[in-house]
Amino acid sequence: MSITVNLRYKGKNGSARAFAEEMTTSGTVEAIRKEEGNLRYEYYLSLDDPETVLLIDEWTEQAAIDRHHASPMMQKIAELRDKYDLHMTVERYISDEEGLPDNDKKFIRK
Repeated sequence: MSITVNLRYKGKNGSARAFAEEMTTSGTVEAIRKEEGNLRYEYYLSLDDPETVLLIDEWTEQAAIDRHHASPMMQKIAELRDKYDLHMTVERYISDEEGLPDNDKKFIRK
């Protein structure tokens, strides 16, 4: 099992992209990727809305997310979100132990 959290950061005048770039260039992204239980931490730019950036954040379990949220790293992230005046929407997914159904697998090209 893993838990994936999709966070969409929305700003103005390129602020969401600037936030993601600062998160990356400051070493914050790399530090989060090294946290125990982190499986994925990646930013993506929207083709439909240049003012939105998607973060895909994946963890092994809820306890790992809780440790991350209690860490000093979260204060830094909150400060950067405020600096860039970002607003967020969040979606959370828990992986399916069984994987993809056979009917879905036929649509996957490897």
